[in-house]
Amino acid sequence: MTEAEATVARATKTPLVLDLEREAPTPLHEQISAAMKREIVRGAWPAHMRLPAEPDLAEGLEVSRGTIRRALRTLIDGGLLVQVRGRGTFVTPVSLEQPIGQELLSLAEGLEREGIAYETEVIDTSVGRPREQVAALLEIADDELTFQIRRRRLIDGSPVALLDNVVRRELCPGIEANDFRRETLFGLLERVYGLTIVFGRRTFEAQAATEEMASHLDVEPGSPVLYLEQVTFLGDDRPIEYSDVWIRGDRLKLTSVLTRSHA
Repeated sequence: MTEAEATVARATKTPLVLDLEREAPTPLHEQISAAMKREIVRGAWPAHMRLPAEPDLAEGLEVSRGTIRRALRTLIDGGLLVQVRGRGTFVTPVSLEQPIGQELLSLAEGLEREGIAYETEVIDTSVGRPREQVAALLEIADDELTFQIRRRRLIDGSPVALLDNVVRRELCPGIEANDFRRETLFGLLERVYGLTIVFGRRTFEAQAATEEMASHLDVEPGSPVLYLEQVTFLGDDRPIEYSDVWIRGDRLKLTSVLTRSHA
């Protein structure tokens, strides 16, 4: 058992210590959610920790399962907990923030830098012609073949982002043969093909999740998501990659550190 697994095991076996004021005007579910939030914020319940099952929580606190469900729902809606079907309820990383607003990091590289374990699910890969707009951004002919891949990033089994990437295939022949469940796109381009990605352009926009997008991100259609459009360039100014990324704002935050010029 790893140190992280041992921490989780100890935490999930530790009951929530709480003296409920059963005659107070504050509802029990609010008292419980407030106490749970304190445990999360002060770090007593670490990120990715799995909570005891609802019946165990209800029995330990001598309340109904309905009261526990309402308390958990408050924290889920607030982004402090996430429920994964068939696996349980987990503490979300309170500081799950990514500096990709100002630094040319991929989402995977940002997660790895923060020491956050994630999974990659490859939904589809293909070799084909890009959309006319994408071909223009990549500065290639409309009939030039590109490598196209759709993936999901998941944390604790729950999706946080949907990614569509289009890559200039003539600069990385055979790229479609690689295993992108284990390889990152930027890492592969630089390590295997010797391509140095130097700069990029990113555009951020708020969007409402379409039905297809919602099904991949496990959200309701129409839910707000953060959309990121990106074009990355090599040192000789050639564009190498175009991507559309949709991010669940309730699971992931983007941060920027800005300086003011006084010139």
